[in-house]
Amino acid sequence: MAQNQNEGERIAKVIARAGLASRREAETWIAAGRVAVNGEKIASPALNVTPQDRIAVDGKPLPRAERTRLFLYHKPRGLVTTTADPQGRPTIFSGLPKELPRLVSIGRLDLNTEGLLLLTNDGGLARALELPATAWLRRYRVRAHGKVTQAQLDELRGGVTVDGINYGPIEATLDREQTSNVWITFAIREGKNREVRNVLRHLGLHVARLIRVSFGPFQLGEIADGAIEEVPTRVLRDQLGEKLARLAGADFSAPLNEPETEKRVPPKRSVETKERKPKPEKRAAPSAEQRKFHRPKRGEGARPAADGGRKPPHGRGPSRGKRAR
Repeated sequence: MAQNQNEGERIAKVIARAGLASRREAETWIAAGRVAVNGEKIASPALNVTPQDRIAVDGKPLPRAERTRLFLYHKPRGLVTTTADPQGRPTIFSGLPKELPRLVSIGRLDLNTEGLLLLTNDGGLARALELPATAWLRRYRVRAHGKVTQAQLDELRGGVTVDGINYGPIEATLDREQTSNVWITFAIREGKNREVRNVLRHLGLHVARLIRVSFGPFQLGEIADGAIEEVPTRVLRDQLGEKLARLAGADFSAPLNEPETEKRVPPKRSVETKERKPKPEKRAAPSAEQRKFHRPKRGEGARPAADGGRKPPHGRGPSRGKRAR
């Protein structure tokens, strides 16, 4: 087990890269004794591991790290941004397609906030994009009850302190005024907990609807409510840039994870599984008794008479009850 601390990567980072959790969550798992390296449980995240080490979480081998992937998700209102909610409320992950890898969110949107949420299979990328130093601009559209002027919003450019919390520079534009509410475009870089709501409340506004429309270079666009789209690897690499990709430890060349049997052979269609149309049943040949009373179809000839003779064509014969002359 022991490597020297100048080799490999921190165990929490490796777990995060595998897409199981963020680094912070991985450190919590380690402290709880859920992580083992080469068959021995570890109690401290201060350990470097290499690809030769066998890592297990809850007794299950750590999945190999796959290619770094990023998804754009249109979060609806009424969902919590967590893998499991103690109150039993629905989460964003419960409705995602089953074929997706295990994903973690990059930041959070609260229960009643909707719009763009970034999801990734790479915990290292999630951590890098959440760092204050990354400072990607988050842009929101807000409908709020109350009145405000553009001059008041301009004062936010220098930052503001609300209830003892310092918020950094804010770009806010008054887009439209209605009878009892306003529409505002609100742009921030820090993304502190409930920042938009708290700052607008400080201005005497009550937020009625909050929609995140962009996160850094990624836009909500026309993504349908509740839908998810993957960012192509080439686009993701270009938008992150070398410095941020290196900070995240992103890997754009690794393959996508497949089941253990990577070479899939199409199943042969067996007689049991192949759908066949039922063949029509063969009718048994009529017996002599049945042929005796068989009514012929048109062109088959005349029906046998009761006395064994045949009627003339077209049924023209001597009338019953008439005497022969």
